[in-house]
Amino acid sequence: MENNNKNSAKMTFWIALVVMIPFVFFGGVTPESFGKIADAVFTYMKESWGWSFIFGASIFLVMTVFLLLSPVGQIRLGGDDEKPEYSNMAWFAMLFSCGMGIGLLFWGVSEPIWHYMWPPHGEAKTAATVHLAMQYAFFHWGFHPWAIYAVVAASLAYFSYRKGLPMLLSSCLEPILGRKGIEGPWGMLVNIIGVFATLFGLATSLGLGAMQIGGGLEELFGFTSGPGLWMAIVIIATLAAIISTATGIDRGIKYLSQINIVVAVLLLLLVFILGPTVFILKLLTQSTGDYLQNIIQMSFGLDAAGAGTEGWYNAWTVFYWAWWIAWAPFVGTFIARVSRGRTIRNFVVGVMLVPVAVSMVWFAVFGGSALHQTFIEGNEAIMAAVNTDSALGFFALLQGFPLSNLLIFVAMCSVVIFFVTSSDSGTYVNGMLTSGGNPDPPLYLRIVWGSLEGAIAAVLLFTGGLEALQTASVVGGFPFMIIMLLMLYCLMKALFAELREGTLPLEKQRIKDALAEIKSGK
Repeated sequence: MENNNKNSAKMTFWIALVVMIPFVFFGGVTPESFGKIADAVFTYMKESWGWSFIFGASIFLVMTVFLLLSPVGQIRLGGDDEKPEYSNMAWFAMLFSCGMGIGLLFWGVSEPIWHYMWPPHGEAKTAATVHLAMQYAFFHWGFHPWAIYAVVAASLAYFSYRKGLPMLLSSCLEPILGRKGIEGPWGMLVNIIGVFATLFGLATSLGLGAMQIGGGLEELFGFTSGPGLWMAIVIIATLAAIISTATGIDRGIKYLSQINIVVAVLLLLLVFILGPTVFILKLLTQSTGDYLQNIIQMSFGLDAAGAGTEGWYNAWTVFYWAWWIAWAPFVGTFIARVSRGRTIRNFVVGVMLVPVAVSMVWFAVFGGSALHQTFIEGNEAIMAAVNTDSALGFFALLQGFPLSNLLIFVAMCSVVIFFVTSSDSGTYVNGMLTSGGNPDPPLYLRIVWGSLEGAIAAVLLFTGGLEALQTASVVGGFPFMIIMLLMLYCLMKALFAELREGTLPLEKQRIKDALAEIKSGK
């Protein structure tokens, strides 16, 4: 069994590497042809298959809520008596830095402003659009993304820690493939698709991070933010990420994640205190109600008949769900890696509910401040910046505050750390997927995948900027969504089997109590 696992891991590594290197080479040598092909693929995917992402993400959310509320929530991801490996604070810092990271800084201002200028329905740049903008920002960064992560992470943690299988995506399909099948051709295919989705999803985030760091350098020092600067940033940050991942989870990744949370919270508090505090609180309250009240309608919105703003859902919701799904292999694997010993219920609360609350506060503070400057104060500088480059929105907001250069510098530091923690987490996970599920993958694998992640991000930025990054997310997310649906089926099948067999911790205790009563003659 062990030899089969090693052979399967070698095959997975070489097949994934051989397929990805020509992709990077083609994009670097013929960027125009590459860009045209990417645009054609993106248009086809969003027009023909966008509906599948809408359905898939909603299914994942419903089933995650089921895991939270049902009796199977008491099952522990590990032995019945195991305790969590990491403290709640360290655990939350790692999963949040890995799971959201750069995206919150890139879109925290730009997305609400875009929805204000280009809403899904109704008239743009009105009071009603202010509320709608925040409502949809909450939606795109709320329960659906974290439910997507939770499905992969819970499946992997359950089959790895409770069933004793390797920490591979293919292990989650053991009820279908069987023990031998997870190391056979179908199992290798699942892991290779996971590697591809991780590379494309992570390249999107790294590209966004490079664009935003470039925007910050332009604001502070007058550098021209463009493909040349972006690629230089990718190279430097990728080297830092490789160094971080080489030190392992308990050093580089753990400490960087905790530092990042402190920096991000400091920035959040400064903007909240210096900004329109009362407006932020009011907007947070109303938008939370709007989001919860309309979540079902938003979850299935596609504007099939063109009654709203044509193309809006494909540009935003479809892109986001595809992006989250493309991120799911590496975020899910990383979250599973650091979640051993937690019950499913505790796991879902930590992975889904807490980060959602933080994301909503983040958007209310930064997006709310931007909307206040734009709509209430009539300052169009942020809209102009976002129209020019979405990466500039965050810094355009900070320019309106006292000590703006200091705030921009702190924001850039946060972006850099998020960049490194996202990259090193993804590198670590790809190393696991191509080393037979080794929780401490060899250093050379981390270097190979870290370098390739940076190369893909650089190629996508060079050939098409944000549009190419969106294409990568959709293409990487679609095949893995199919695997996630199979994972969900296998997880539910295994959990219900455990329920029927009476092997839940609570059932075991009831059996012990009943036997004790019988022995005592009661």
